[in-house]
Amino acid sequence: MSNPDTFDDEYWMQFAYEQAALAAEQGEIPVGAVIVSQSKIIGAGYNAPILLSDPSAHAEIQALRMACQSIQNYRLPEDATLYVTLEPCTMCVGALIHARIQRVVFATPEPKAGSLVSARQLLDSGYYNHKFVFEHGCMQAKCSAQLSDFFKQRRNQKKQIRLSKTSSND
Repeated sequence: MSNPDTFDDEYWMQFAYEQAALAAEQGEIPVGAVIVSQSKIIGAGYNAPILLSDPSAHAEIQALRMACQSIQNYRLPEDATLYVTLEPCTMCVGALIHARIQRVVFATPEPKAGSLVSARQLLDSGYYNHKFVFEHGCMQAKCSAQLSDFFKQRRNQKKQIRLSKTSSND
């Protein structure tokens, strides 16, 4: 077993990927997140807005809630890093700023709602009282394939439902 201090971003992103798989099992969009501090996971979560009837139950928010509860503080430790399989949205970037995350590593960009490099670059605005460093591309192919496979499966299920309705009407 490796020394925990030598674990790299891919090591931690694998845990986020596993969280995303849990979301997919629940029929949720497969996004997973973990927050790491002092070489251990202090928070983990996956997308669950449908399951929890909560539009704010994104993977990042779920991981933030767990991390902050585990340290009994609404501000994260100075070494905290979030690993997430998809680029955070505006809501999640705002929450990460408030929690004072230091670093974010995301796997794949989100062209429609991503708020770090894609649709918006919120940290470039200059009006936030906290900035964090971020990077992307860690396990991008694997996480992107997980999302693509989920949506392909969902489209096929909807197609099957439409076909069964059409054939039952004949």
